[in-house]
Amino acid sequence: MTKQESRMITLSRMTPAARHPVFRIRASFLILISSFVILSSCSSPAPTALPGHPRVVATQHGIASIYTDRRTASGEPYRANAFAAAHKTWPLRCLVRCTNTHTGRWVIVRINDRGPYIRGRVIDLTPAAASAIGFHRGQGLCKVKIERLQ
Repeated sequence: MTKQESRMITLSRMTPAARHPVFRIRASFLILISSFVILSSCSSPAPTALPGHPRVVATQHGIASIYTDRRTASGEPYRANAFAAAHKTWPLRCLVRCTNTHTGRWVIVRINDRGPYIRGRVIDLTPAAASAIGFHRGQGLCKVKIERLQ
């Protein structure tokens, strides 16, 4: 059997509409579009982290402590599992990167309270934020570097 004969047999098995060249173009186009839709739906979602590299506005070194149940200065309810902190002077709702100088681990917290009012301490962390940098209630205090972000 020659090439031309096998092509004629294939064409004879097709419906008359399927033999038309426009049908083949449309079918190819539909396959292309459907594969694009399938591939685009498989992409990962955008990250929820801070966009780009945040700029450091101010830096302090000192001691951090863990604070517990009480009302916050911003009016929010206190949540032990939130990544929040208390600072004496930095604005409420600002973001702060707190780094444990011993372990190098860091966490970004939001200032939502005032304090600590003990000399030498620069920040009070919630238990969740303290745990994230490797600092636990049993340790008492921890040396940290804090950076206010913009």
